[in-house]
Amino acid sequence: MKNPFQSTRIFVGEMVGELQKASWPTRTELRDSTIVVILASLLLGLFTSISDFSLYQVVDLFTSLVSR
Repeated sequence: MKNPFQSTRIFVGEMVGELQKASWPTRTELRDSTIVVILASLLLGLFTSISDFSLYQVVDLFTSLVSR
């Protein structure tokens, strides 16, 4: 049976090696990307809210016309 600690040590060693090869963003790139994500989330939330409100009003109008 394989030693689980040896497998874990091998995995951690390979993981550290891969992380050292990775290209990490600079502070400026990270800040700019974060701002873009926050703005995109706000715009998507605004669009979803407006769409939901509009569809609710349309459905409410149709149901009020049918129930007369």
